[in-house]
Amino acid sequence: MMEVLLLFFLATIIVATSNGYHVEIPYQIHLLRPQTGAGGHHVHGLSCLSWRLGVETNNIIGWTTVPQACEGYVGHYMLGHQYRKDWKVVANAACLYAQGLNLTGDGKDIWVFDVDETTLSNLPYYADHGFGAEVYNSTLFNAWVLTGKAPALPESLKLYQKLLSLGIKVVFITGRSEDQRNVTETNLKNVGFHTWKKLILKQSSESGTTAVVYKSSKRKELEAKGYRIVGNIGDQWSDLLGTHVGNRTFKAPDPMYYIS
Repeated sequence: MMEVLLLFFLATIIVATSNGYHVEIPYQIHLLRPQTGAGGHHVHGLSCLSWRLGVETNNIIGWTTVPQACEGYVGHYMLGHQYRKDWKVVANAACLYAQGLNLTGDGKDIWVFDVDETTLSNLPYYADHGFGAEVYNSTLFNAWVLTGKAPALPESLKLYQKLLSLGIKVVFITGRSEDQRNVTETNLKNVGFHTWKKLILKQSSESGTTAVVYKSSKRKELEAKGYRIVGNIGDQWSDLLGTHVGNRTFKAPDPMYYIS
């Protein structure tokens, strides 16, 4: 009976489509499928979904901007349901891992968070600047940061709250500069990140340092002070590579930009 109903449903879609009717399909698996050739404009020689997979798996590195042909795809992904679903998978895995830890209770177990696109979302800014298809403009981005209006990433906030309830301290290591400390602190607190062990920002003397080197050195300093990095989460691979990365790393989704 179920097979008959399924065949009838598929036949209805085919007939309706052939007659020019628009068919609404509930619970679409991928809202952006028309962008990759199943309908609408076909992107010749480039699958944007495959490009995003390459970015997230760190197989595509050193890129400057999102391909122009994929601006619409990335925008739909970031604003649609899939981005949030991907984030939820990462956050849930991190929560389950944290729950299974055998903690000492001495206050030295810490979890490292990146800030931009890991804790705070800059999507309002990138929505006005091509979702990463525009060349990065530090002046414009820093002006956005200084508004202090970046919303929290809900799944990251849930993870943060879970970690605190387990007795794990939180440390933020960000590529933001030291002169943005006050606005960053205020922004974090305003959206629910009320407490932390440390908030580490880049000093002016570190401005030319790559993220991998900078964040590795800061994690090394934390461990030298007796802290144990039980977890580490970031949206860039440069948050998670290098040295002293911690016992377990979690890569948050972000196909909008690449930081080495």
